[in-house]
Amino acid sequence: MKKTNTDPINLQNIFSLKSILWKVFGVTFAVIAIKGFMIPNHFLDGGLLGISILVHEFYHINVAIPLILLNIPFVYLGYNKISKNFGIHSLLSLLLLGILISFLPVPTVTNDHFLTAAFGGVFVGLGIGFVIRGGGVIDGLEVLADFTHKEFGLSTSEIIIAINTLVFLVIAFYLGIEKAMYSILTFFTAVKVSDYVVDGFEKMISLTIISPNPEIIKKLIVNDFNKAITVYKGERGNLPGHFGVKHDCDIVVTVVTRLEVHKIKKAIKAIDPRAFMFVLNIKEVGGGVTSRKSHH
Repeated sequence: MKKTNTDPINLQNIFSLKSILWKVFGVTFAVIAIKGFMIPNHFLDGGLLGISILVHEFYHINVAIPLILLNIPFVYLGYNKISKNFGIHSLLSLLLLGILISFLPVPTVTNDHFLTAAFGGVFVGLGIGFVIRGGGVIDGLEVLADFTHKEFGLSTSEIIIAINTLVFLVIAFYLGIEKAMYSILTFFTAVKVSDYVVDGFEKMISLTIISPNPEIIKKLIVNDFNKAITVYKGERGNLPGHFGVKHDCDIVVTVVTRLEVHKIKKAIKAIDPRAFMFVLNIKEVGGGVTSRKSHH
C-alpha cells in the first residue's frame, strides 16, 4: 500500500493572487458553458461534469450538488496521493464553482445545436484549463485515471475513454443518438481547448538534428538560442543504394517551446542546408534546465 502524501501545505501559493484569478476565470467560463449552453439545450460533456448534468436532467436538482458530491472523493484521493496543495486547490475551485452555478445569472446564449456543441466545448475547455493553471481541477475523473494508471497499469486515456463511453451510451439511450453525438463533439472540443490552455505556447517540443557539421549546430543552439542540448553518438549513412556507407556522427537533441522550434529550424537550415531534422511532441518534461513550474 502506498504512503499518504506528506508534502507541506503552501498557503502562500494556494491564496496567491495569480492562483485565485486563474480559478475565478476558469470557474466563470465553466459556469457560462453549463448554464448558457449545455443545460438549456440538454447537452452533456464527458467526465463527472457530464454525469452531473445527466443527474440534473433526470431529477431536476441544482447541477452543483451532484458535481460537488461526485468530486469530493476524488479531491480526497488527490489530497492523499498526489499533493495536499492540489487537493486544497481543487476543493476551493469546486466550492467556487458551486457558488457561481447557484447564484451567477447566465442567459441562454443560443439554441443552435452545433453552436452549443462547439462553443459549449470551448467554454468548458477554457474553464478546465484555467483552473488547472490555478493548481486544481473541477473534474475529478483525471485524478481517478491517474491513480488507476499507477495502481493497475492502465493508461490515463484508456480509463477516461472507458468511463466517458459509458456516459455517452447512457446519453444515447435516454436522450437520443443525436444528443449523444453532439455531446461527444462537446467533449472533444473541451479536451483540445483545455490542453491548449494548459500547455499554450509553452508546449514543449523535442528537436533532433543529424548533421555532417554537428559542432556549428551545437554552438548555434547553446550560444545563440541559450538552449541546453543532449548529444548521442550515432551513424550517418546506410542510404538506399549505398548501404554500408556510413560515418560516425553526433545526434543533437534539444527541447524547445512550440514558438521557438520554427525559428531554430530556420537558423539551422541557414547554416547547414544538409541537416536532417525531425520534431516530436512531448507529453511531459521534468528535471534539468527545462523544468516547468508544477500546476500543483
